[in-house]
Amino acid sequence: MTIVYFVLIFGVIVLAHEFGHYLLAKRGGIHVVEFAIGMGPKLCGFHRNGTDYVIRLLPIGGACMFEGEDGLNEEEGGPSENSFNSAPVWTRISSVLAGPLFNFILAFLLGVILVGFGGSDRPVILGLMEGYPAEAAGIEPGDEIISMNGEKIHVSREILLNTYLNGENPMALEYKRDGQVYTTQIMPKYDEETGRYLIGFKGYGEYVEAKGLDLFRYGYYEVRYSLKSTLKSLLMLVQGKASTKDLAGPVGIAQIIDEVAEEATPYGPMALVLNLCNIALLLSVNLGVLNLLPLPALDGGRLVFLVIEAIRGKPIPAEREGMVHFAGFVALMVLMVFVMYNDLVRLFS
Repeated sequence: MTIVYFVLIFGVIVLAHEFGHYLLAKRGGIHVVEFAIGMGPKLCGFHRNGTDYVIRLLPIGGACMFEGEDGLNEEEGGPSENSFNSAPVWTRISSVLAGPLFNFILAFLLGVILVGFGGSDRPVILGLMEGYPAEAAGIEPGDEIISMNGEKIHVSREILLNTYLNGENPMALEYKRDGQVYTTQIMPKYDEETGRYLIGFKGYGEYVEAKGLDLFRYGYYEVRYSLKSTLKSLLMLVQGKASTKDLAGPVGIAQIIDEVAEEATPYGPMALVLNLCNIALLLSVNLGVLNLLPLPALDGGRLVFLVIEAIRGKPIPAEREGMVHFAGFVALMVLMVFVMYNDLVRLFS
């Protein structure tokens, strides 16, 4: 069943991403040569209106291949008026940008489903640890955290994220009590048992039932939290505060799905579905963010070349751009092997 859940989650996320490319390309008159879900050998497919629709063996990626992209898939006799490079530059930019954008749209829809069936959590303090800074600062159970170090807080999980990443640095808190807003400055205290700096919140999170327009507001908060955690994690990786061993690839994600499914199944089918939706939301946001990074072979790398073309008024030679993307693709494959090795070591240990 883990394999089934994995294929379903990745299939939906990749389908949304590639459909974004496909839809905007078609609307812009760009010829889509192949629309593929999965990587590796072809399992099945069909041809319609000049496009091959294909399902491939490995459910860890996909492709929406345009005629003439990187000088490939060109019709006989050279590129036609419907090739990728023949389209206006802003049409090409929208076609490339649509993939990550559709991942964020999918994440938002999943967020709405999650809060519609499971509600959300307001950042309300439930208890305090004795002898810790929050108690000394006068914070009381029932107070609602509004912001931390100037960052707005909408769901209680953001409290954990911000305190974990803040470390030993001073924390500026803004909170609400009986409609009145208060501010305070807190210096975290090191806790020997957990091995990290704590503010002193013993518990937080008040259930809120989302109805009507609140569905969309709290659905947005779910996406915002996932986006925030993804960006902060990438920043920690760049700054050296996180190890490359913390990266997870397909094997690691499958392991997480297996653990979550095992924990959720005893609580019924709805709990299982909501937990899998939560994983899909986070992965969809991750895929959207990673594809927007300005790295060769990713959508972000292609956008860099297209924006340069829009500024200078003429494209960079396709051969040079193709070489850069090919080098980036090779680097990504090396990274994938490294991450998969980490996954396997983590799995068998």
